[in-house]
Amino acid sequence: MSKFNRINNITGWLVFAVALVTYVLTVERTASFWDCGEFIACAYKLQVPHPPGAPLFLLIGRMFSLLSFGDVTKVAYWINMVSVVSSAFTILFLFWTISLLARKIIGKKDDELTQGETFAVLGAGIVGALAYTFSDSFWFSAVEAEVYGLSSFFTAIVIWAVFKWERIEDEAAANRWLIFTFYLVGLSIGVHLLNLVTIPALALVYYFKKYKQPTLWGGVAAFFGGLVVLAIINSGVIVWLPSMAGKFEIFFVNTLGAPYSMGILFFLVLFIGALVWGIIYTAKKEKVLWNTALLAFAFVVIGYSSYFLVLVRSNFNPPINENDPSDVISYVSYLKREQYGSRPLLFGPVFTARPVSSEKGEPMYRKANGRYVIADYRPEYVYEKNQQMLFPRVHSNQMNHPQLYREKLGLAEGQKPSMRDNLSFFFSHQLGHMYWRYFLWNFVGRESDEEGAGGLRPWETSAGLPAPMANNPGRDNYYMIPFLLGLLGILGQAFRRKNDLLVTGLLFMMMGIALVVYLNSPPVEPRERDYIYVGSFYIFAFWIGLGVVFIYDFLSKVLPPASTRAGLATVLGLAAPILMGAKGWDNHDRSNRYHSVDFAKNLLNSCAPNAILFTGGDNDTFPLWYVQEVEGFRTDVRVCNLSLLGTDWYIGQMKRKTYESDPLPISLDYANFAAGKNDIVPFYEMPAVKNGINLKEYIALVKQNNAAIQVPLTSGEMTSILPSSVLVLGINSDEVTKMKILKPELSSFVKDTMQWTIGKRDLYKSDLIMLDMIATNDWKRPIYFSGTLTNDNYLNLKEFMQLEGYAYRLLPVRVPGATDGYVNTDVMANNLMKKTFWRELDNPNTYYDGTYKGSPAFSARIAFMRLVDQLIREGKNDKAKEALNFILAKMPDKTIPYDQISANYVNYLFILGENKKAIEIATVMGARAEEMLKYNVQHHVNNDTNIQLYVLQTLSNACREGKQEAMAKKYETLLQQYMTVLGG
Repeated sequence: MSKFNRINNITGWLVFAVALVTYVLTVERTASFWDCGEFIACAYKLQVPHPPGAPLFLLIGRMFSLLSFGDVTKVAYWINMVSVVSSAFTILFLFWTISLLARKIIGKKDDELTQGETFAVLGAGIVGALAYTFSDSFWFSAVEAEVYGLSSFFTAIVIWAVFKWERIEDEAAANRWLIFTFYLVGLSIGVHLLNLVTIPALALVYYFKKYKQPTLWGGVAAFFGGLVVLAIINSGVIVWLPSMAGKFEIFFVNTLGAPYSMGILFFLVLFIGALVWGIIYTAKKEKVLWNTALLAFAFVVIGYSSYFLVLVRSNFNPPINENDPSDVISYVSYLKREQYGSRPLLFGPVFTARPVSSEKGEPMYRKANGRYVIADYRPEYVYEKNQQMLFPRVHSNQMNHPQLYREKLGLAEGQKPSMRDNLSFFFSHQLGHMYWRYFLWNFVGRESDEEGAGGLRPWETSAGLPAPMANNPGRDNYYMIPFLLGLLGILGQAFRRKNDLLVTGLLFMMMGIALVVYLNSPPVEPRERDYIYVGSFYIFAFWIGLGVVFIYDFLSKVLPPASTRAGLATVLGLAAPILMGAKGWDNHDRSNRYHSVDFAKNLLNSCAPNAILFTGGDNDTFPLWYVQEVEGFRTDVRVCNLSLLGTDWYIGQMKRKTYESDPLPISLDYANFAAGKNDIVPFYEMPAVKNGINLKEYIALVKQNNAAIQVPLTSGEMTSILPSSVLVLGINSDEVTKMKILKPELSSFVKDTMQWTIGKRDLYKSDLIMLDMIATNDWKRPIYFSGTLTNDNYLNLKEFMQLEGYAYRLLPVRVPGATDGYVNTDVMANNLMKKTFWRELDNPNTYYDGTYKGSPAFSARIAFMRLVDQLIREGKNDKAKEALNFILAKMPDKTIPYDQISANYVNYLFILGENKKAIEIATVMGARAEEMLKYNVQHHVNNDTNIQLYVLQTLSNACREGKQEAMAKKYETLLQQYMTVLGG
């Protein structure tokens, strides 16, 4: 090993140590929001998460979880450490890759480098690697249990391995490196598919090495050859192999009468045998290229074999078993991520298009009586050509997407988008908002940590900004230093190594803009998607590092001593990562943050024993899965996610016992909720039951496929309908009284039936199953609805609900006037003040981003607002004061700033005699509202303008009720002033 290589290795490990220490100090100690709770729960017990599953990540996470040594509260921390360690290794290989590229620019062998050149190369690696260490998007993923840290590691080591291979002269040794690289690619499939998009660009490295006099057309051919390799892996290995196994299975079982799995076994023997024969044959015939290609293919398949974990674990029916890929048919569907549908890329319909007909697509099979029978066909919709266009970017007609397209493009209702509109959306939203904005976050600056925040230019200081914006921890200005350094690196490669610039440029494009084209984003996403594009940010870090070499060369004209130039270039370059680290530490340090898990526990503890709890989104489901699966907390409560309740596999799982939770009371059979059956139950009013239909009888008719409640579809098939907008459920009032689930004062409201108007609306399958549970349950188990659900999810039953914390309990009585649920102060006060967790939520040094300021804060503050309001109505002012002071202490303004809900607390504080505290809160909130409105008006922006107006109105009313006339007048005047300005 040369002297340079020793220094290069030692320096790389030192940079690795810096990254590792950084991520260890800032890592989340428990399960973050979004997918982390699901991944931790699935890794801990090797369960099956959402497609495509990331089995290798789960296996590694399981091994790391063993380091908790039985302390279940430490499991999340150790699985988070998978991202920490793999991200630190990403930085190590980034350093080594930059040093390789820098040596190529200098153009000398390792043992020929002068001291100055050595320092310049090492300085380039240090600056580029540390810049990426502290980059916003990568740092975010490095400290939580998501797949992106480990995926980045595989991307880093594959790119490094290819450039390392390029330097190896010995053909046999070089081929081993190629095979090793493809093995890494195969392994990476078990984490994330990002790694695959590097292949076309890396094919150019192969071309430039093999052909000493490259040509334009040769480069084009090499790139397209890389695309072919990508297609072979993405469509062949990942999709075609399991699909063919499925076809063999169906043929053997249905045609030959073989038992289940025999077709798969035959296919595996045939495929492996053919592959082994090919490898042996090409070796004997000394066909080196074909032998290497087959070995590489074999190692991709070996790496990909981690996916057998999904099939094996699914057959054990774990509590989390998404899509139930326990047989080859569902397994193929899982791997192809069919549940997410597809987005048109080259040609397809626009959002205004309506299908003129539908055709039967691929059949969907299920097991029955020793055979695979066709349960349904995937519909393929046919559109008229004038409803479609090339390169359709404005394609989604889901949810509120059409309205958002129109708002962004200025289209009238019913107006069809033109190609100009289509391209405008592509450049402004998909490229601008959903990619370049994220690029600016990482290398120029970030406006804030709020949803939709823009980049921050060097001249945009905090002077004159409202305090909430100026003091946002996510407001990080890098003054374009990393960006400019990266531009210098691009210039350096352009002048000295054009071939390398072509490779790195294509890598940048493939992992950035090409992904933008492929993903074809709709006009809104559930959360920011910057983590998708970290691969392209990784490549830009190359150029940041190579900017040091450019400065080193540039200084040669004014500073001849090479070592001095290298030192100065490195010091100047280090300004970028030092600034990024210093600015980003406060909004990436999650070391004291626990409320994602505490929020989950608080939601579960809002429920009575053996409850059924309906939840909606990721953040009110995945943290609950984590605390139940890992920490064993409240496993008596069955969490029922409404987003999944429309799938047959999930309904089937809900009908099974899990831990302490008995099967859910679902009377419908599989045939009633199988895929394609009762997906949508249309409303079709029948005069005979116009005034109401008995819910139990209705569910029974659905179960029987009774023609009395069916109508024909255009295909000729029959479908169940909802024949009335009014539902009636019989109640055994004596039995209900014996259950003691009602406060004594509510007993007089119990009737023999409960009747409500669900509305003239179609039912989704999840709605139908919820109604089945309500009808079948007979009040034996408590049924709760999370307070985070949308209004449609409550089935118009709010008047029959009782708020008991963060969740509403369904009751057999309608309480007059309680249109938003009746508040049982006894139960609710006990749940909120004795069964809740608030770790570090009053610590001003703990960082909480917009996710925590959203649903978790709202749920807590709304729950206490409802409790305090009802306690005051009941004349229990002492308990009301205790509850109000409790939440103000547990969730103070210094950690979670007061929101519009907090404005309502001012009135209660005045009522309860806490005038000083009321005035303090009103003063703080009023000043902020005035600041924000003044800024919004001056800059013609809308930073929650309506919320600020609401705050002023609420404060004005509260102060007037509290006899604080001067303050009331002040807020009223401000309100009128800004309403007039905004109205004009």
